[in-house]
Amino acid sequence: MLEKLFGLRAQGTTVKREVVAGCTTFLTLSYIIFVQPVMLSDVGMDRGAVMVATCLSSAGATFLMAFLANYPVALAPAMGINAYFVYDVCLNPAIGLPWQEALGIVFLSGLLFMLLSFVGLREAIMNTLPVSLHHAIAVGIGVFITFIGLRMSGMITGHPVTFVTLGNFESAPVLLSVFGLFVTLALMAKNVRGAMLIGILATAALSLLLGLVTYQGTVAMPPPLAPTFFALRLPNIFARQELIPVLFVFFAQDMFDSIGTLTATGHKGELLEDGKLSKARQALLSDAAGSAGGALLGTSTVTCYIESISGIAAGGRTGLTGIVTGCLMLLSLFFYPLVRIVGAGYLAEGNITLYPIIAPALIIVGCLMLKELVHINWEDITEAIPGALTVVITPLAFSITHGIAFGFISIAFMKLVTRRRKELHPLIYFFAVLFIARYIGIA
Repeated sequence: MLEKLFGLRAQGTTVKREVVAGCTTFLTLSYIIFVQPVMLSDVGMDRGAVMVATCLSSAGATFLMAFLANYPVALAPAMGINAYFVYDVCLNPAIGLPWQEALGIVFLSGLLFMLLSFVGLREAIMNTLPVSLHHAIAVGIGVFITFIGLRMSGMITGHPVTFVTLGNFESAPVLLSVFGLFVTLALMAKNVRGAMLIGILATAALSLLLGLVTYQGTVAMPPPLAPTFFALRLPNIFARQELIPVLFVFFAQDMFDSIGTLTATGHKGELLEDGKLSKARQALLSDAAGSAGGALLGTSTVTCYIESISGIAAGGRTGLTGIVTGCLMLLSLFFYPLVRIVGAGYLAEGNITLYPIIAPALIIVGCLMLKELVHINWEDITEAIPGALTVVITPLAFSITHGIAFGFISIAFMKLVTRRRKELHPLIYFFAVLFIARYIGIA
């Protein structure tokens, strides 16, 4: 049956190799099970429900990828887009959407992505965003996530004069974060599979020994999904023009992340035929359906995970790898007490809640995203400066939207003054004008 479903012999693999690959992929991306509930709880979402939605949507989307495309690619809520969901869309006073309406926009972006994937218009959409700016956005999000992790760890704290400064490295939660960071880095340097998960669990164990968190068990029945299940509301994006860029960001980030990840995994797993993925449409459709389904369940954008490369490196070549990963995600539903321990906050000085157990994972994930810097065309000033502004503005303004806005405005301006306006898609000029209108208060 497995041979008929996944064509193992044709791909030069075995059931045993696929199972090992699926377990490897799960270990490398399972940190999202702990991180996602903490991130989304900042906007009032129920942690237990978010955890269940995360596991269910990840498993469902990964199963779709396995059966529709037969690729060894796993999907889960995207890091970076979840930060955008929380800090830009919900907590940003300029937008301030309730999380229910933010889920509604995620759902709409998933439907839009699904439609375009189904009719095969992805190439046309890909051409709208300059390559340098796309990579700059990824780097800006990486710095943003790293900064959030440093703040959550207490390693960086606020300062009335310098804005930020080093935290109190004599405090227990900060030292705990440092411990988790270096344990994880050491494991990653030694290429240990599941280094991120092991680092999280080791930090949680130490926090239990120090009495910073309370043991609440390990295994139990999954918490109820009801608080987030079908709780989304569809906002009227045409009545609020500031929501149009929000929809675009959710859609564009999901699309470019998935295309980039599928291309990278395709090269790594030798899945390309004549330099192309033969089942790209099915793969993108799985990604889009995952985002729409995740929003219905109660989590932010679901997309392809680059961590799938670890499973491919372990020998995964077919969708059976994804089936194993998805089944492990479903099994994780019964470990919610452990998730509560890992996501426990610590009230520090200044009435600030720190999350020393998950903060190291955020710091590392953010840092790894900085590799995209090399893909920015630094020799072309019309792309280098907009890229740099995008990278810098995103963390300093604590807003992915503002980072993208400055990138769009500056690249549109520089292409116009250098008489190279045809190098940009008209949609970029449209959004640049829209962002300017927002900043000067006429939209």
